[in-house]
Amino acid sequence: MLPALTSDRFTTQTGWRLLVQVPEPDCPRVIAAVIAQDPLVWGDYDRVTFAAPGQQRFRSLPGGANAPTSDAVSVPCLELSFFLSGDAARLDAVLNAIYHVHPYEEPVVLVVPALRTCHIRGLDEDNPNRFWNREAADWVPDTHRRDVAGPPQSQGTVSRQA
Repeated sequence: MLPALTSDRFTTQTGWRLLVQVPEPDCPRVIAAVIAQDPLVWGDYDRVTFAAPGQQRFRSLPGGANAPTSDAVSVPCLELSFFLSGDAARLDAVLNAIYHVHPYEEPVVLVVPALRTCHIRGLDEDNPNRFWNREAADWVPDTHRRDVAGPPQSQGTVSRQA
């Protein structure tokens, strides 16, 4: 069971963390299929995903589309992860979309109950640790760099509904 947390710094929301192992060339197609079902909103952002490189190892057993193998084989892949809020119908739609575009006969997909946090807008914007209050690091995207330090200026209201 996930804990009930209260904070004046952030809000919480329950949902699922999905982890999908996929060959790197197919990852954009899987992400596009997921986003077609859910925008993956996280606070003031959407399309929020994470992909970590790794090696998937497996041995094919008799009965599948592939010939059985005597030893495990290795495939370089990414582990794509993202948070999904909402009800079971949303989860079902996303899982079906993944299965539709995934190149494997048996996609490795894990669905884990999760609790996420989202900042409360307007708090802590003068914190010197925020990237906009210090010299821009190499990782800061060009579109988020600015000449003057200070919190980003709002460019319109963004819905925070997930």
